[in-house]
Amino acid sequence: MQIRSMCMLSFALRVTLVFAIVLVCMSAASFAQIAVGVAVSFAPPPIPVYDQPLCPGDGYIWTPGYWDYDPDIDDYYWVPGTWVLAPEVGFLWTPGWWGWGDGGFFFHDGYWGPEVGFYGGINYGFGYFGTGFVGGRWDHDHFFYNRAVMNVNVTEIHNVYNERVVVNDTHVSYNGGEGGINRRPTPEEEAAGRARHVPPVPAQVQHVQAARSNPQLRASGNMGKPPIAATPRPGDLNHGVQAKEAGGHYTPPANHGGNRPAGNAAAPRNENAAPRPENNAERPSTATHVRELPPAERPAAPNTGNAKQDQKYQQQQEKLYTQQQKERQTVTQQQEKEDQRLAKQNASEAQKQQQEQRHQQQTQQLQQRHQQQQQRMQQRMQPRPEPKSKPPK
Repeated sequence: MQIRSMCMLSFALRVTLVFAIVLVCMSAASFAQIAVGVAVSFAPPPIPVYDQPLCPGDGYIWTPGYWDYDPDIDDYYWVPGTWVLAPEVGFLWTPGWWGWGDGGFFFHDGYWGPEVGFYGGINYGFGYFGTGFVGGRWDHDHFFYNRAVMNVNVTEIHNVYNERVVVNDTHVSYNGGEGGINRRPTPEEEAAGRARHVPPVPAQVQHVQAARSNPQLRASGNMGKPPIAATPRPGDLNHGVQAKEAGGHYTPPANHGGNRPAGNAAAPRNENAAPRPENNAERPSTATHVRELPPAERPAAPNTGNAKQDQKYQQQQEKLYTQQQKERQTVTQQQEKEDQRLAKQNASEAQKQQQEQRHQQQTQQLQQRHQQQQQRMQQRMQPRPEPKSKPPK
């Protein structure tokens, strides 16, 4: 009995140890699962100091400014903070953030969801002070603004409250690495990251593109103090708020961005970039309409070694391809009719933006569904291992 008890105890300890290792791996995976893009060898500048523009109307939610990276010029550029309509009632914005890992700085994309997830502990200001969001909250189908940190006109917007908050006084713009924020996600933040959420809406994507094409917003030129720090609406760079000051001293590294020697063309990506970790996903599609998606490729003929089986799989592939093409055509026609109807109604910019957001979600869901169908088809086409022959008696 004593030997049996010791064996059972040893087995229990081994199970506990394995379970602990699995939990650690799961935590690490969830922490890095949304890192995208190339690794940058030098850190982004500190978050600059700036004022928040007046909220343009009821229902707009603040999305803070941040440093993005352009591999074509090997330089960071500032994406101004701006007010954006949420894609769904009850959704809040989780900002993107830079984190150190695998030999470089990787960017984790922001997203919309019912809860604010982990954003690196970065103090972006205006309710995003490193943990959660204290700039406002949803009450049923209405968003209420915290006047202590949000710039709203109370004569036009009456759903407000006043709640003082403690501000984390730091302008560091990245997590981990030398000088970075030392904070890990809580279980609640990890759960928010795994819950249903949607990527940046089309207005935000266009806003980033406008910032990227503006040379004045490049860090090597403005030295961390962008001339356009925030805008009242996405893409409205002509009515932006200038940064009061840089968030801290910033010296662009040699041979990067504006410090690249004359005559040296910009590399297609950061020359010193580390390879993308295997668990990093590609950026989600930013197509607003189905017609903007790349043409679907006709699947290659299967080759499992069984001619009869290959013929059957090819028929299934063709059937799936035809079905998906019909779905694309149907959704494309539906989206075009809705756009035409909205144009005839002389709809407001807010209505147009909401419809674009709905079309983008519709397009992404269609694309994801088709990809999943193709993956399941490929799995069925994998050659099955031959059954092991029984040894002769």
